[in-house]
Formats: sequence, C-alpha cells, structure tokens
Amino acid sequence: MHQVTLAGLTVDTRHYIGGQRVASDDTFESVSPIDGQVLAHVARGGSAEVDQAVAAARAAFPGWRDLGAEGRREILHRLADLVERDLEGLANLETLDNGSLLRSHRRGVMPRVAMNIRFFADWAMNKLDHPVWQTRGHDNVVTWDPSGVAVIITPWNAPLMLATWRIGPALAAGDTVVLKPAEWTPLTASVFADLCERAGMPAGVFNVVQGYGTEAGAALVAHPGVARIAFTGSVPTAKAIMRSAADNLTPVSFELGGKSPFIVTDDADLDLAVDIAIEQYDNAGQVCLSGTRLLVHENIADAFAKRFAERAAQIVQGDPRDEATQIGPQIHRVHLDRVTGFVERARAEGAQVAFGGGPNDELGGLYFRPTLIADAKPGSEILTAEVFGPVLAMQTFASDDDAVELANNTEFGLAAVVVCGDRERAERLTKNLVAGTIWVNCFFVRDLAAPFGGSKKSGIGREGGTWSFDFYADVKNTVYAPTGWKD
Repeated sequence: MHQVTLAGLTVDTRHYIGGQRVASDDTFESVSPIDGQVLAHVARGGSAEVDQAVAAARAAFPGWRDLGAEGRREILHRLADLVERDLEGLANLETLDNGSLLRSHRRGVMPRVAMNIRFFADWAMNKLDHPVWQTRGHDNVVTWDPSGVAVIITPWNAPLMLATWRIGPALAAGDTVVLKPAEWTPLTASVFADLCERAGMPAGVFNVVQGYGTEAGAALVAHPGVARIAFTGSVPTAKAIMRSAADNLTPVSFELGGKSPFIVTDDADLDLAVDIAIEQYDNAGQVCLSGTRLLVHENIADAFAKRFAERAAQIVQGDPRDEATQIGPQIHRVHLDRVTGFVERARAEGAQVAFGGGPNDELGGLYFRPTLIADAKPGSEILTAEVFGPVLAMQTFASDDDAVELANNTEFGLAAVVVCGDRERAERLTKNLVAGTIWVNCFFVRDLAAPFGGSKKSGIGREGGTWSFDFYADVKNTVYAPTGWKD
C-alpha cells in the first residue's frame, strides 16, 4: 500500500524521482507525536535512489535553466497558488506529523510556505541585478547563473516551511533540487512534490528522497554530481556533511543550533520583557532561534522571575489541534528523553528548577512541562548546550558589559533578544553581540529580504534576498571592452 489518506489529503509514501513515484525495498514508520499513531510506512531510500534522483535532476537542469527567470516564475507562482488552495489540508497533515500547533500552521507557517516560493520567484525576476560599472571604460556586468543540482536537507520542527525557505530560491535561481526531508516528518514533502507536478514543473526539476540521514542523506552529500548542499540541523551532522562535501569541494550553507541570549536591562518595560520571554516556549521550545538564556539585570531579577513564573503557570499545554493549546508535545520519544536528560543533569549539578522540570504526567505521552532553571554553575551544560525543548535558564548580570560577556560566552551565535528602555543603550549592547539576527523589544520579526544565518557554530553563510542567490547561483562578472565592435 503506497498511499494513505490523512487530513483529507492523499499521501504517496514512495520517493518522487524524475516525475515518477519510486518504491524502495525497505520502509520506516512516520509516527504522530500527538498520540503515537503510526501514520504511514514510508519508503526508505539509500544510495541507489540517490543516484537515480541526482541523475534525474542533472538531466532536467538544462531545460529548467534555459526557461529563464520569467518562465520559472510562472510555474512557481502556480505552485504557490496550489499551496494556498490546499493550506488547510497541509496544516492538518503537518500537525499530525510533527505535533506543532494547528492554529500556527493555519495562520502563519503554511502561508509562509507559499510566500517563500512566490517571494524568491519575484526576486529573481525583478531584483536580482547589479548596476553596470566601468573599469577604464570597460563595462562590468554581473549575472547569477544557475549552478546545477541543489541538495536540501531539512529539519522536523517546521518541515515544509523550512524546506521551501531553501527550495524557493534554489528553483528560482534555475537550480534543480533533491530534497531529503527529516525522517521524523516526511509527509508534507511528498504532498509538495505532487503540487509541483500539478503546477507544471518539468519532471526531474524537483525530487524527494526519503530516508535516514546516515543512509540517504550521507549518499546525497557525498555525491559528485551535486553543486550545492543546504542543511538545517545539528552541529555534529554538519561536520559530517562538510567532511563529505570537501571531497568534491561542494559549497555548503548551514543553519545550525543556537543557545541564544535574552537580555533584559533594568530600564526595560517589565511587562513587555515577560511577554516576549514567554514566546521563547513557542513550538514547545523546538525553535533554533529561541532566547533560551534569560540574562536579567540583578536590580529587577526578582520581579521579573515572579511575573515570569506567574505567566508560565497560565500556559495551556495539550493537543496541538485544540485552538486553546499553547504548547504541544515534543517530536519523538528519543527527543523527549534527551530534553529530560538535560534537566536531570542540571539538577544533579546543583541547579534549581524554578518550575516545570519534567514530563507532564497529567497528559502523558511526549508532553514536557515549560521549565525554568536557575542558579546553574557558569559553564555548565544547561547554559552552553542546545536543549531544543521548553527549557529556559536564567542568569543575572550587574552591568551591560557583563551582559554582553555572558551573552557571547557560547559556541553559538544564531540570534539574540534585547529588551531595553533606551534606544542608545540598546544600540551599544547590540554592537558587540555575536549573532546573525538580533531582535530589540520584539521577537520573530522576519523579512525574507534580510540576511539570515548564524555566526560561530550556528552556521555558515547567509540566505535571504540576494544573499540566497549568491549561494545557489554561480555569480559571474563579464567585462565588455569599449572597442572591437562592428557597426
């Protein structure tokens, strides 16, 4: 049985390669984190399927490249329209597969899928240019040439949205794509492949190979026929990918983990600070950008902690399909055990659990209570390693210089949040913070035209706007002489 009906959508569990559905000898289970239901048995690919997908993408590349930005834009706009038409089904399917809030998928995440596709198609058509300039009377003309096959390996916390954040610019640039979705959340990628076909995308332009990272993923990143590798995930996996990519000198774009600081100065609006701090529990803490280290000025630390605990106690945890739910489950039993281990080790090292601290026994399953850790030892694991669950840690500081030192005392540099009552003070603070994105008195405000990526071990490269095309394309400068032309 290669098809299942879920959330009103027909999901084909085979790979999508060269415009055809391809089965594998082996399968793996896709299990809902909401209740442990087995949703589907999904084709488990390896090197054979990867070779087939890369060959299909390479064969389709010249035609997709030569279609030009305008021709590609027409197809990509049709694809975005189809996503919007099936938005309700996609939202429900994604919630079943990864346990994130249905209302978030409906209102923000799935609309952003369509936006990712449409935005980059338009950018390639209208804004991908550089003014011609002269060198000793010679014209310099910059172009962004399609580079070939782009491999995109995506995570499970926002599967389709984060996939299209890379698929959108890759396809708009004229590359063909092989997508390897996370094995815990493969289902919407398969539906998306069907939408690509219905939009009129030529066979082989977009391909999906499902499977484990150590099998399908490893074969993809080591393949000599690949021109670009984009990966969102963990630092250890990125290191393995980079070692494989090095053999072929394949360029990589990495968006990796975070241990972002959340700085609250003593002149901050306390209500605003608490409101934004509560947002750090979004998606049950499974957000790489979250400010998980609350760095609060010592003058207001007690007041902040009191109000924060009161607000956290009001968080509604439960079935993500319920409109009232604010926090759903963790993605998988393996991940729940990982989050639990972080908290148990912090407690054993002498840190205090201000509230939460373990699975929600009332709900059972994969639900972990919103948690705050206090009085952890400087340099301890809970302050330096990414937990990726609803676990925040609070520290205090005495001066702004102390805050910056604490904030930068990590191997990561993905994001930061600053809540401050004075614009000039905030500007001084942010100047020396090491982070790819900093939010001041706000959180999660994203513009697709802005550069996005991490510093230090949070990633390599920047994407967004023209930065995306700088990666997925070969940027070329052609110099034209003023002489030698026949009239």
